[in-house]
Amino acid sequence: MKILIVSDTHGHSENLEKVLEQTGPLDHFIHLGDVEGQEDYIEVIAGCPVHMVSGNNDFFSDLPREEEFWIGEYHILITHGHYYGVSVGTERLKEEAMLRGIDIVMYGHTHRPEIDMEDQVTVLNPGSLSYPRQIGRRPSFLMMEIDGAGEAHYTIHYL
Repeated sequence: MKILIVSDTHGHSENLEKVLEQTGPLDHFIHLGDVEGQEDYIEVIAGCPVHMVSGNNDFFSDLPREEEFWIGEYHILITHGHYYGVSVGTERLKEEAMLRGIDIVMYGHTHRPEIDMEDQVTVLNPGSLSYPRQIGRRPSFLMMEIDGAGEAHYTIHYL
């Protein structure tokens, strides 16, 4: 199973279109906020089930603030992260995820990619496809793949 995870596209679809071409057919598409009016367009071009939440720049959006769902055996929480103070760390986000029995929590907002598998909860951030802030400032996204045994694997990719 192949899941594309992106965040912080900020209304720019060029890099997202490139990523969708590169990754090929998907089983799920996850957007972690700051879509800035591109919700309908993203739903159309994804070509698979879409999970999307609002970010701090999605002022007039009807998207939910966060969403919980299952993919395979994994209980997932997605949020943009700004309500959990992720700019200064993911401790509050991890605590909330543990309280809810979440296996994987995904967030955006910081524009820096991260895969943290050190605690009981896996924490994922795909970075930003439009305004990256990490060293090198390359647009980034995350692929989650679930193998035949049901185990999840994560990879950060750069354009």
